[in-house]
Amino acid sequence: MPLSIDLPEPPTESTLVDARRLLQVNRDAIAQLDDKIQTAQRQLEQVIADSKKAIEQMQQDKTQLEADLFLTKAYLSPIRRLPHELLRHIFALNFEDYPCCAWVLSAVCTLWRKLVLSMPRLWSKIRLVTTQSTSADTIRLWLERSGSRVPLDIEIFLRVHTNPQAASSRLPRAVSPVPWQALPWAPHPQAYLHGHIPVFPPQAPAPMLPPIMTPPTPNPYASSPLTPPPSSPAKHGRVAAHWGHIAIFYLVEQMHRWERFVFRFDKHFTSLGALKSITGDAPLLREFEVSCAEPAFYNEWNWLPCTSSNAQLVLPKLESINLQCMPFKWSSPMFHTNLRSLTIRSLPTSHLPLDRIMHIVSSNPNLESLTLNFAAVLPPVLPLSNTTLPELREFNLGGHYCLAQLIDSLILPVLDSLTLDVEVRDPIEDTISNLITRSSNPPLKHFSLAYSSSNSLFYAAGAIIGWTFLNDMNHLHHLQIGGAAFEPLLLALCPPDEDQQHWICPNLVSLGMKGCHAHGDGVSKLVQMVEGRNPDIIGGAAPSNVTHGPVTPIKLKKLELYDCVSLGQDVISWLKARIDKVICTEPAYERYVVVTFLAPTITIG
Repeated sequence: MPLSIDLPEPPTESTLVDARRLLQVNRDAIAQLDDKIQTAQRQLEQVIADSKKAIEQMQQDKTQLEADLFLTKAYLSPIRRLPHELLRHIFALNFEDYPCCAWVLSAVCTLWRKLVLSMPRLWSKIRLVTTQSTSADTIRLWLERSGSRVPLDIEIFLRVHTNPQAASSRLPRAVSPVPWQALPWAPHPQAYLHGHIPVFPPQAPAPMLPPIMTPPTPNPYASSPLTPPPSSPAKHGRVAAHWGHIAIFYLVEQMHRWERFVFRFDKHFTSLGALKSITGDAPLLREFEVSCAEPAFYNEWNWLPCTSSNAQLVLPKLESINLQCMPFKWSSPMFHTNLRSLTIRSLPTSHLPLDRIMHIVSSNPNLESLTLNFAAVLPPVLPLSNTTLPELREFNLGGHYCLAQLIDSLILPVLDSLTLDVEVRDPIEDTISNLITRSSNPPLKHFSLAYSSSNSLFYAAGAIIGWTFLNDMNHLHHLQIGGAAFEPLLLALCPPDEDQQHWICPNLVSLGMKGCHAHGDGVSKLVQMVEGRNPDIIGGAAPSNVTHGPVTPIKLKKLELYDCVSLGQDVISWLKARIDKVICTEPAYERYVVVTFLAPTITIG
């Protein structure tokens, strides 16, 4: 770049002086410009900062106005015009269908939270699916919010990890247990079903009483401030070791408010001994259940079902007891409270004489539902006397063969459902027939015989010689048989021949058979039975073989065959064309034969 002044070449002394003077002038000018630039930059930065600050303030003002606008709109919404009393009434109506609605309602807004927290009744139904590695403080929080006077309806299911260390390694943090939203869970434990076949875990025997099941639990509150803070993995072992003691301590403190207490667990857990502290009076208690899905061995327990016969228990309202794989004493005053429902599945170490089991039954003459399963029973010491249960409608009996003698001492005039799954050493059809005759032909609609344990050679259906006792079951709607011969049962249900006067079970609408292996013309007998009960109506008139005698049978609506006979797709299609619902599975032994037959063929090829 050329100089802005004209200096001669070559430089002279005077031009050098002028150049030095010009150099200083330029330096001073540059320094002045630098000062001005810095000043301008600072002014610009201040303007930007002031503008940003002003913008932030405006944004804050806008946010506040939007919040005020939202609150104002919320205040103007129609629901805010509802009186608090009406809101409480709506919450109460919702509570009847959704026991855990309080957790959701309290998270909607401040007003609703205050209203919900002021209604202890909304917290009176505890529905909890939890594990040992979670915090028991949820139970404490639930109980605190339920107040001190409202009766409690408690239902807790504990999932027990087989290996707590492995479980904690899979879960980096332990989340506190959360209540499920309203889910269909029957009050009585149900079996895991696959095609309506009870499936039992490998470690458990195959008794009549099923293991416990709960529906899957959603986790909508995992990140909600309603739940206690999660614990660290290092505390999992300590929490698991004391979970039962902490939870049961909180619950037993409120035992005077228990109206319903249901505690179920699938396996044994470290703090199982905490259940021993369940003792004392429960003046409001109507239903009591402690159930485990697997049998175990216990030492002597001093808890509510094991109370001494001389103790004075205050249980004036107790109507239902359900004990599965838990210790109890037959003489406990708990079993002398005029129960309506009684379910007992004994421990393997329990060896009660039959007359003491009968004593429990006879002490509750107003029973409506009775379920007994004893793996080991001793012969009676005292003679059994006939006992009438005038209100018993559902009777389920399973386990040791001595229990068959119990049936011979009962009179059940209004029996509606009968399930027998006992081991027998002698034919049992006379026992069943005598029960029906002795009870003056009750309106029995549901009958199940060895349906859940047909794999045993000693169960009842395997000892059936004839099915003539079905002649006394004219009201029967549902029949389930396991482990019996396939053809004789179907032959009994076929259209009556010349020697018979009427159909057997003319009102039958559902037939289930499991493990009833066919040995001859089983498929033909099945087709003959279905064709007789579900004829193909042609031209609006039934064939001549439909009506035999004065009674025309009701059409069969459901047929279930599990591991009985191989039907073939053509027969199955024919059955489905005549019966509304048909479920069939191939026999296990036939599937095995197919595999062993194909293997050498593939090898040779």
